[in-house]
Amino acid sequence: MSVLAEGVARFHPASSPDYLPGEQLRQLQLQRLQAVVAHAYDHVGLFQSRMDDAGMVPGDVGTLADLARLPFTVKTDLRDEYPLGLLAVPMEQVVRLHASSGTTGKPIVVAYTKDDLKTWSEVMSRTFAACGLHAGDVVQNAYGYGLFTGGLGVHYGVEELGATVVPISGGNTTRQIMLMRDFGTSVICCTPSYFLHLIEKARDMGTDLRELPIRAGVFGAEPWTEAMRERIEVEAGIKAYDIYGLSEIIGPGVGTACEAQDGLHIFEDHFYPEIIDPVTCEVLPDGEEGELVLTTLSKIAMPMIRYRTRDITTIMTEQCACGRTVRRIKRIGRRSDDMFIIRGVNVFPSQIETALLKVEGTLPHYQIILSRVGDLDQIEVQVEVTPEVFGDTIGALERLRKKLGGAIAEIIGIRVNLKLVEPHTIARSEGKAKRVIDKRG
Repeated sequence: MSVLAEGVARFHPASSPDYLPGEQLRQLQLQRLQAVVAHAYDHVGLFQSRMDDAGMVPGDVGTLADLARLPFTVKTDLRDEYPLGLLAVPMEQVVRLHASSGTTGKPIVVAYTKDDLKTWSEVMSRTFAACGLHAGDVVQNAYGYGLFTGGLGVHYGVEELGATVVPISGGNTTRQIMLMRDFGTSVICCTPSYFLHLIEKARDMGTDLRELPIRAGVFGAEPWTEAMRERIEVEAGIKAYDIYGLSEIIGPGVGTACEAQDGLHIFEDHFYPEIIDPVTCEVLPDGEEGELVLTTLSKIAMPMIRYRTRDITTIMTEQCACGRTVRRIKRIGRRSDDMFIIRGVNVFPSQIETALLKVEGTLPHYQIILSRVGDLDQIEVQVEVTPEVFGDTIGALERLRKKLGGAIAEIIGIRVNLKLVEPHTIARSEGKAKRVIDKRG
């Protein structure tokens, strides 16, 4: 066992880490931080050279505040070091590899030792426990299996919890609904956009999910708004829980909503969160909005030091009603790199989603199309409306279009071209929804 793995085992508390007293948690974090910095410095050339450039050695990390002096890691580092240039252990210690889809160039590859997989199963088990799952639940796992971390991350977490996993993977929507009914599924795990598709398909099949045993959904892998959560809960009669993770850090299991449904608890005994100003890179105090930066405190195969997630959020300062002492972040509805600029105005897809879901008569399926006419950027929002509304008079459709246009303009500050389309017009996704189509070239 490596020095880092021994340190993780030695300082792992016997009681649930979610409820550690603050001083004990900080001591654990510092011990793990010192171990992981030394491990990365000794075994990852890129990290060592950056620390050398900063005039630092691992022994300089004497407090948690010293983390702010360490260099950042960014997504391009993983692509530049493809496939395994950031590996911190010999290949014979690696028991699993995962990778991103690689839609923009080379995929991002992440590696795991046996101890890493144990950590992953642990944090996923804690995720499900926070969402109220327990032994006896039947959990239908509709995240994709394979190189994507979602499927296997959820799978082993459910088994660690002692619940029953149904490893159906993504797609084959008709079969998903059949098994939900026949197996008595009580919990489903998938992307929120795919679950909306499941609701719609079940309705077409004459099945009302509210009449099935399903009581909870654990949704992640894409940004979704509070309004979307409320829509899902009403239409399916379940509790919808938000989970958070990144393949670069471990996969799903970095953070989760709890039964209080007020922010996302970060399992900060394994993943230390910071919030920085995305422009100046200065660390911001808890309570201020900025970019989330994560440091893995127990990852052995491929540690990430100060990884810039590009996710915009806030560390919440008050303790959660559930009693957990690990800190929470606010729901992540946007990323610093998913913003687009139209006529000088910064626009995030989540802002448009919030506006659309405020207005009755629309369906939670939309697409944003960016184009350029001459030198001017144009934005068109296509949104599906209910069959009743689409079959109504032209005047009723025009009134709805104006109402939606006004709601969007109120939030983002500019008018958009709004197109109301009939149900099933916008393509459904079995994974992450593609909300923005940029045709500007």
